Amino acid sequence: MEITIVEQRPNPLLHRAEVRFEVAHATAATPTRDQVRTELAKLVKAPKDRVIVERMRARYGTAVTRGDAHVYDSADRAKSTERSHILVRNGLKEKVAKGPAAAAAPAAPAAEAPPTPAPPVDAKE
Repeated sequence: MEITIVEQRPNPLLHRAEVRFEVAHATAATPTRDQVRTELAKLVKAPKDRVIVERMRARYGTAVTRGDAHVYDSADRAKSTERSHILVRNGLKEKVAKGPAAAAAPAAPAAEAPPTPAPPVDAKE
C-alpha cells in the first residue's frame, strides 16, 4: 500500500489541514480506513487521533483509492468539529443506538413473581 498526497491546504478557521490522497494497492484489497489513517498520520507527521478520513472511494476495476482527510491541530478540536457518524467510522466515538428497541435494551429485565394459585372452588351440586 502506497499513499500519495495529491493536495494539502490549510484551513485556519477550523484549525485543520485538508488533505486529498490516493492509495495504490495493486497486490491487495482496498485498505481499511484504519490502515489509511495510520499511514497518513506518518506522512503528515501527526498523531493518529488527529487524522480523520472523511471519505474513501475505490473505482471499480482499478487498484487506486482516492479520498479526503482532515488533520486537526488537536484531538479535542477534531471531536468537536467533525460530524458524529464520521467519528464513529474512524473509531473515535461509540455508536449511539436510537429507537424504542434501544431504550428497552439497556434496562434490566424485571424479576417476575411466580403466579398465585387460584382459590379452590366449592363443588356444591
